[in-house]
Amino acid sequence: MRAGKNIILVGFMGTGKSTVGRLLAKKLQKEFYDTDAEVERVTGLSVKEIFRRYGEVRFRSEEKAALKRLLQGDNRVIATGGGIVLDPENRELMQARGVVVCLTATPEEIYRRVKNNDDRPLLQGVDAWEKLLRLWEERRPIYSLFPLQVKTDGKSREEVVAEIIALLSSQEKEEELEG
Repeated sequence: MRAGKNIILVGFMGTGKSTVGRLLAKKLQKEFYDTDAEVERVTGLSVKEIFRRYGEVRFRSEEKAALKRLLQGDNRVIATGGGIVLDPENRELMQARGVVVCLTATPEEIYRRVKNNDDRPLLQGVDAWEKLLRLWEERRPIYSLFPLQVKTDGKSREEVVAEIIALLSSQEKEEELEG
């Protein structure tokens, strides 16, 4: 893996972007950043609080600004929020400034991972499973736009990291052969 290149992790909530990202950054000796943590650092508010006080539009604006700041650097692993890919400009920016890896999981696995986490503003309320399914169906076509995909179902974070490193190494070899 080339030293300076950013690795950007995208995917639906609960697919392991932050957990895997921290370990991946450590293994590759890169800095780790999380767009949600960056939004919270800059605003002084939790993501949940931003949604409650100002709504999703304001959060998406803060998220975009955080992404732009984080992508100004190099040699980073950046875990993104699940909805960051909804904005075509964000997708373009990520692909221009790094290698994007999409983490995936089944809706059932995602629900199992996030159902007891009340920090998921988009899943608040009594019909969390229905909301999750609707969001997953809406976003799945966008996630499928990213060619580098890693399934996280039933895998340890170490296994997912190893798979990402192998995938990136394979892609780098292909690029060398083509170039």
